[in-house]
Amino acid sequence: MQAFSAAELNQRLEALLNPVLSSRRTARPLAEALAPLTREQHNFALRWVEIIARTNYEMAYQFAAAAPSALATLDAANAEAWIIHAMDTYDRAGLYQGGEAFKNVAAFTLSAAEKHAVRFEEAAPVLAHFVCGLAGRRLEIEAAPAAWTDTATLYLPLRMAAGTSREQNFLIYKIIATLLWAQSRFGTFSADLQAATRQYAEPARALDWLNYLESVRLEARIAHVLPGLARDLNPLRGGARESKESQFTLLQKIDATVADSIALLDTLPLDRDAPRDAWTGALRPAEAAAKRAARLAQEKDELQAALAALLAEEAKRNTEDSAGYTAGEGETFDVETRSNETGELEHEISLGGKPVAAPDHVRKLLDSIAQDLGEIPDDYLTPRADDATNDDADIEEIPPEEHPRFYDEWDYQRRHYRKQWCALRELDVPSDNNDFARETLHKYAPQVLQLRRSFEMLRGEDRLMKRMIHGDDIDLDAVIAGYADLRAGSELTERLFTRRHKAERNLAVMFMVDMSGSTKGWINEAERESLVLLAEALEVLGDRYAIYGFSGMTRKRCEIFRIKRFDEAYSSEVRSRIAGITPQDYTRMGAAIRHLSALLDEVDARTKLLITLSDGKPDDYSDNYRGDYGIEDTRQALLESHRMGIKPFCITIDHEARAYLPHMYGAANWTLVDDVSRLPLKVTDIYRRLTT
Repeated sequence: MQAFSAAELNQRLEALLNPVLSSRRTARPLAEALAPLTREQHNFALRWVEIIARTNYEMAYQFAAAAPSALATLDAANAEAWIIHAMDTYDRAGLYQGGEAFKNVAAFTLSAAEKHAVRFEEAAPVLAHFVCGLAGRRLEIEAAPAAWTDTATLYLPLRMAAGTSREQNFLIYKIIATLLWAQSRFGTFSADLQAATRQYAEPARALDWLNYLESVRLEARIAHVLPGLARDLNPLRGGARESKESQFTLLQKIDATVADSIALLDTLPLDRDAPRDAWTGALRPAEAAAKRAARLAQEKDELQAALAALLAEEAKRNTEDSAGYTAGEGETFDVETRSNETGELEHEISLGGKPVAAPDHVRKLLDSIAQDLGEIPDDYLTPRADDATNDDADIEEIPPEEHPRFYDEWDYQRRHYRKQWCALRELDVPSDNNDFARETLHKYAPQVLQLRRSFEMLRGEDRLMKRMIHGDDIDLDAVIAGYADLRAGSELTERLFTRRHKAERNLAVMFMVDMSGSTKGWINEAERESLVLLAEALEVLGDRYAIYGFSGMTRKRCEIFRIKRFDEAYSSEVRSRIAGITPQDYTRMGAAIRHLSALLDEVDARTKLLITLSDGKPDDYSDNYRGDYGIEDTRQALLESHRMGIKPFCITIDHEARAYLPHMYGAANWTLVDDVSRLPLKVTDIYRRLTT
């Protein structure tokens, strides 16, 4: 239907607004401003001019003046909401404020957006489960000023207000997360994007256009593997992009790659800005390349180690005597990888032409490597010779100083212990004779006084026991009650005395403090302050406690640092050792837990606690301890502590702790302190709750 001309609009507006028009104030400027709009918008504006004029002609005129700019930015539903808002303002505050409400469309748009905005904190719990359910490697989500991914973490906006409702804003969050996942899953970063855009006059603008092309390709892939989400996306797009994308039919094929997107860059107007949608993230190829390279190096090492173990298991199945069989005899695995209809990767693994049933952790490694490289390279499939069978081959290389103790380590892939695998030494923390303890007590002086008072209440004070047969004093209440019973004809009770009884706290606590390199800075200071306050409070309480730090680098150098032993008094020397706690190396936790549990087991106490203070998950340098292996070894060490009658508990400041601590410690045996500055006071509060 053809739009009205300016003359036709002028005629209609003159009829509707006649009472407020004059020789100086005509309807022509209003008609000329409305003329470029569509016929549908003309009908909308004229209908509302007529409705508003029934209430006030001046308000109708103000609406007609503001309508052209408003209808250019608002859809019909939001335009009606704007009109009702302005008329409500007129009813409450009068003509001037009502007219201002019509003029200030931007303020209304912002207010409406805020009303329907969704914050990251609201969306994150649902999105975390959604992302976890997508095919491919496990991804984390975090908040950031803008959306992007480094292929390991999806960074999502702090808030979303681009939609017209909360439901629509949450859907946009979901689409952003899916597109970022698709960048990692379908190979956006498998090419050198920086090199591909460096040749152009404006590399940043070329990268934006490449991002646009990739969004076209990835949306087509999403429509194939997640058709329901693609249907939800179509109404948001409003069909506006389909005509623009007709020239990119190549990218919508199922086998299109990032190379196809790069090839199309030369066909685009790179002197103009690329189109963007509310769900368009950014490409940050440098960060993605760094994360991808580190992951590939680690996963290659882990895969070769896992294949070595798998090769040894196959040897044991196929021969009665596998003592002379090693993984270094040139045998390799073959893997055929393909993608199913839902986008999941499937791997057929064979050895010598015979299929091999690979465990889940091997398939996950293959999934992740295939996502990054598009295939599994042959050199990744060569088992690592030094990790197949002989667990004790290089123990003799460990230096003999400090009389190291050897501990088993749990290999969850093989389902057995590596015997005498970790060499652990006990070292003293170098004393630091500064005034750290005194400064800490001065800094927290009011809180220290409160802590001491609260811990005094927990101490085993004398408790007055009443109605005793024998005792130290007369129980007057019992005597009065007995006299009343006697007068009533009952026999006088013998329980007429009181006696004082001291309730002893029979417990021992081992504090295991993370001294890995990641605690450098504020975390290290918060840990030391926590130990000073805790020691001061425990001296009031009288509980037996010990403090040890832990760190290390590889299985050959696991280290425990003595800060305070059970049989040692809290002295100036202990305070100096606390001040001397400094970050060391990595976080190989299993051996440390086994050693400290053995020390705690030697203490005669009814209740034994092993409290770990840490800033992250188990980790180590250049071997397969990172990831699931370290988590499973730590979990096994904690289970061993449980069998010894020790209750482990973990206090962490790692915001990712929910992903692994419940598995290691149990759902109720850990807590997150989300603000490092609160750690010193929080630790003492947690200890009080654990021991009462």
